[in-house]
Amino acid sequence: MTIKKFQGKTKEEAMEKAKEEFGENAVIMNIKELKSKGIMGAFKKSSFEVTAAIEDREKFPEKFSNPISKEQPLQKGTDNINLAADEKITIPVQTQSKREEYAPVKTERAVEKEMPSVRNSDDIEKRLENLSNILEKKLSEDEVKIREVQAASNQNLEGFKFMKMLYRTLLDNDVNEKYVNQIMDEAEKVTHSGSSVDYILSNVYQKLILKFGQPNGIEMEGKKPRVLFFIGPTGVGKTTTIAKIASKYKVEYEKKVAFLTADTYRIAATEQLKTYANILDAPMNVVYSAEELNRAVENINNYDLIFVDTAGFSHKNETQRIDIKNLILGLDEQYEKEVYLVLSATTKYKDLLEIVDSYAEIASYKLVFTKLDETTSYGNILNIRLYSGADLSYMTSGQNVPDDIEVFNSQMIVKQLLGGR
Repeated sequence: MTIKKFQGKTKEEAMEKAKEEFGENAVIMNIKELKSKGIMGAFKKSSFEVTAAIEDREKFPEKFSNPISKEQPLQKGTDNINLAADEKITIPVQTQSKREEYAPVKTERAVEKEMPSVRNSDDIEKRLENLSNILEKKLSEDEVKIREVQAASNQNLEGFKFMKMLYRTLLDNDVNEKYVNQIMDEAEKVTHSGSSVDYILSNVYQKLILKFGQPNGIEMEGKKPRVLFFIGPTGVGKTTTIAKIASKYKVEYEKKVAFLTADTYRIAATEQLKTYANILDAPMNVVYSAEELNRAVENINNYDLIFVDTAGFSHKNETQRIDIKNLILGLDEQYEKEVYLVLSATTKYKDLLEIVDSYAEIASYKLVFTKLDETTSYGNILNIRLYSGADLSYMTSGQNVPDDIEVFNSQMIVKQLLGGR
């Protein structure tokens, strides 16, 4: 299968480019709107990107033509089972003494009654010709069956090699071996003997998409304001992620946003968030406790979304962990709240396991993965998704506000895990 992206000023233009190169059999897999980067990009026209695919069988039919034809006999090979005889088969002529051993003696008159036309030479030639045709037909049918067996054997071997290659590719992309085995076992249960490589790949692709699940972003239903807590280790990009999401909802969805910060450990973090608040013309306040948090929310309760930045801390720091927990649990129950755990895609798997376990004691959360542009292995995203059971929400891939963020794109990540680019 060949997958390629095409861009155009409109969806129709991008799709037309795909069809010009791939033909009418091109399959449109995804249509994405591309917006200009930067805050001023909101006032520029968008372009569109179409991801199209075509089976190599359709694009290069000569590569998939049947290598076995009537003009080309079966070739012997070390990898195939050749069921044809190595030597010419001859049928021995039965002698008179052999016939007499197994058959009763008949009189000449009886033989003449059973074979009245045997003495006619023309009749004998016809019978021999019919027998020859029957033998040729039988040999032809046997040859077809042999070829079918060989083709099925080759296809099974090809499927086995492809499954082995997928297994190695997932491991190379840092997917935990336990989860790789689960994926392969599930695929084998629905993969029939002789399944094509395209069928196997499609099946594994669907399995991975289902394991990532449906992305779960900010919910706008219910009462307002909705208070959004962003928690996570130091240096994963919580403040920048808050600015990106807030900008999206302010500019694209025209929602009223406000900022609160409980990150009193880093002065630079407070100043950074204040800068974003000034650009978006949004209020911003510092809180030190749950009581101050509730008073601040009460003062801006006519806003749609209130983003709360928290201090990053080591998952081994018990004191700071308790402070964050008291802050989140201390929010008045009359307000809707969501908690987002921000993680870096570059963090080692063992450390990620300890982080998600530590923050699970604070509150139920959704997952945000940052710094996807700083790694080429996305296996840990799948590992943590399956280990924690938490929903995926957003992913970021750069520092540009608000462009380098999107709702978690399962299709893009799965293609990367399967060796695509």
